Amino acid sequence: MIAAAAAAKDRRTARVKAGTMRMESSDESLARTAAGGDMAAFAALAERHYDRVFRLAFRLTGSRAEAEDLTQDICMALPARLAGWRGEARFSTWLYRVVVNAAHDRRRRSAARARAADGWGDWESSRRAAAADAAEAGDWLARAMGALSPELRDTVALVVGEALTQAEAAAVLGVAEGTVAWRMAEVKRRLRVLAREEDG
Repeated sequence: MIAAAAAAKDRRTARVKAGTMRMESSDESLARTAAGGDMAAFAALAERHYDRVFRLAFRLTGSRAEAEDLTQDICMALPARLAGWRGEARFSTWLYRVVVNAAHDRRRRSAARARAADGWGDWESSRRAAAADAAEAGDWLARAMGALSPELRDTVALVVGEALTQAEAAAVLGVAEGTVAWRMAEVKRRLRVLAREEDG
């Protein structure tokens, strides 16, 4: 009975501590504390950034279910990954990079599975045709975004979807700011061509 009361008190104290940390601490301070094993600091970071991670994951994958899975995978791996955070960039920039890398890894695994499934005969061909038909049923912008290369899609997700500056997006993607500017110009050009093709 006394042990249960003490455990309940400890949980209440941890919730109060996490709430106080969440309100008073910077991301960088919370990340350093969480990297040292403080679960209240990690909980505050996760609560603060979960929606942001999910939004970016959704923009990168285009699928709510995949974004949910990816976000959960990232949150599960984050305590261990925090040990590698050096604080050279803002925590949010580092976290965006973690999300982009995780999405790239997921794409590579999906491509490998797709290559492995190529030999499955007529059933696989029919399934892929049905999937392609279903994808075309989506709205125009979703189709247009899906037609972009992963690099262009990642750039648009950060600049437009997350409202990062081109400099911030360049830091997340590990490219020059001029590359981000070129990619955004290329996206606009491709969207104009797509619109003309569909109107014409």
